[in-house]
Amino acid sequence: MSAFIPVFPLGLVVYPGEELHLHIFEPRYRQLIQDCADTGAPFGIPTVLDKQVTELGTLVRLREIREIHDNGEMDIVTDGIKVFQLAGPLRLPPAKLYSGAPVEYLADHPAGNRQVMREIIQGIKELHATLQIQKKFAKKDALLWSYDVAHHAGLSLREEYHLLTLRSERERQAFLQRHLQKILPLAQEMEKLKERVKLNGHFIPGAAEF
Repeated sequence: MSAFIPVFPLGLVVYPGEELHLHIFEPRYRQLIQDCADTGAPFGIPTVLDKQVTELGTLVRLREIREIHDNGEMDIVTDGIKVFQLAGPLRLPPAKLYSGAPVEYLADHPAGNRQVMREIIQGIKELHATLQIQKKFAKKDALLWSYDVAHHAGLSLREEYHLLTLRSERERQAFLQRHLQKILPLAQEMEKLKERVKLNGHFIPGAAEF
């Protein structure tokens, strides 16, 4: 299935099912958001990597314009819907400041392994505990899948984009598992290093003195 949609390229990855808050300040994108508010039409957020618009992005629906500031800037809330692939170049529609593009919506295989998901969630919680940070998931653990936890797993922007390219839940789970198996030992080593640095050469209780 293909369509022509307005697009708002950003240097981030949006996943289906994700709630995204944005502050809109450029006039062209204020026009885009107002048009979507008036018509109920969705828009696309393709990811920008290395200053280039990538071929994949996520269709989002405007949930609400939370505030319009005195200078016309907006605070909005959107919901991610589904992944698309650009099917042609970006171009300006008639009488519009913002670009649009033809896109094709990609099929996905959402069936995943619940036990593997539990292991991924536990790994992310271990990572957070090691780094001494607190982040809450938006859903109960039993309802979480890969898209719900990807932003919590310490992925780089390029890695988050790679996850978006994977067209099955099992592939995404395998990718997150490999990532956590690699990054958890590194985080734990860094925490040990921090503790050694804190000691600063002082006497360690229980250690022998010579």
